[in-house]
Amino acid sequence: MNTIIAKNDTEKQFKSTINSFFKKNKINSLLKQSNFSKEKGVPCGSIFKFIFLLVFTGKNLFRTLESKDTKGSFAKDTVYRFLNSTHFNLRKFLLLLSSSIIKNHLEPLTSKDRVNVLIVDDSFFSRTRSKSVELLANVFDHVDRKYKKGFRMLTLGWSDGNTFLPLAFTLLISKKEKNRICPINPNTDKRSNGYKIKAEAIKKATDVMIDLLKQAASYAIPGTYVLFDSWFTYPKTLIRILELKLHTIAMVKAMPNVFYGYEDKKLNLKSLYATLKKKCGKAKVKASVIVEIGVDSQATPINAKIVFVKNRNKSKSWLALISTDITLSDEEIIRIYGKRWDREVLFKMNKSFLNLAKEFQGRSYNSMIAHTTIVFTRYIMLSMQSRNNEDLRTIGGLFFNCCNELQDILFFESIQIILGLLKNALHEKLSLTKEQINSFMDYFISTLPSFLKERLVFSSCES
Repeated sequence: MNTIIAKNDTEKQFKSTINSFFKKNKINSLLKQSNFSKEKGVPCGSIFKFIFLLVFTGKNLFRTLESKDTKGSFAKDTVYRFLNSTHFNLRKFLLLLSSSIIKNHLEPLTSKDRVNVLIVDDSFFSRTRSKSVELLANVFDHVDRKYKKGFRMLTLGWSDGNTFLPLAFTLLISKKEKNRICPINPNTDKRSNGYKIKAEAIKKATDVMIDLLKQAASYAIPGTYVLFDSWFTYPKTLIRILELKLHTIAMVKAMPNVFYGYEDKKLNLKSLYATLKKKCGKAKVKASVIVEIGVDSQATPINAKIVFVKNRNKSKSWLALISTDITLSDEEIIRIYGKRWDREVLFKMNKSFLNLAKEFQGRSYNSMIAHTTIVFTRYIMLSMQSRNNEDLRTIGGLFFNCCNELQDILFFESIQIILGLLKNALHEKLSLTKEQINSFMDYFISTLPSFLKERLVFSSCES
């Protein structure tokens, strides 16, 4: 029987894809610019690439290092020393990589009229089974609505509506001392990049968001609007973002103590909605209004537009979007905010497929930052493959395609060996003819699930 694809050809094809991504984007050069330097022996680029490939091989670190292909190349301690290093500037590497791809590969593909956006969101970074992880804390998980051990992964990303790229992130812990389980490692050099990122972990989320936006601006990453959920939507935050020459489009939560200036009155969101005249019938946009924000703070008030939209999940309720660009139409505000969905693909892919927070269980904060950076680099590669090939499949489909190139071949080789033994058994024990055996095998294969049939290629009627 023939295998799906010859193993050597498959590995060459996959390695060619990886090598092309690393060469085209000058990964080794970006690592050097980000203070990656070897302490001894193995170059940092080789270790980075080794960890990068792990998820596609379906093997863990120990099994891969013990395999014939990698045995003797470097030890497990070398990998962990790489992950735990406090000298590497991982934030700079991710910003350099993303900004280079945006400027050199994505911007030329789109018109200047296309709206590019920056998206900020947070997601739960689970370490629920850990006890002694550096800076571990009990943080609130918005999905399960309860406190769990782990971190808040605050992420800044860029999107042109077709492709989403992560730019920067940080793992935040609780501001409350009582929720913190483990302290910072006292041996960390306070001059190092590793210490700076740890110090950032205890900052307020809105302050970190502003810092990330400033860093993105320093790399000249194009973006007109900043999109985020209601967790970050405070008048003071919107004013600070506008000072960075960026507009905001965000969801607004009906907070009783946050007021908006309208017709010489200070109204909270619910009171403001009650004051407005609503559109009748099945209109999606119920009302919109220009208001002043920052009227109850020391900052200079600015104008913003609030659009009230019908909540499709609850027929009698509404949702509110706010935009600091008051020239936009109601429909355009809704359309641009819809680009925020791209960040859900990022979190889903990283957690379900790319082994975020699962591949290593290191105890240092720096190891979690290093591994998350590598996971985001994997996502960037898959995202660019999807864009460059104009592939209609999801990024998840591309991930499985890459995995199949390396690990599925062994699985299907095993199946074909089993089917070959079955053919021999039918011939020897039941004395079936070659034609009867082939007829039986054809019927059996036709009953298999489609994902098996698509990958199995048999030689015609061979016993």
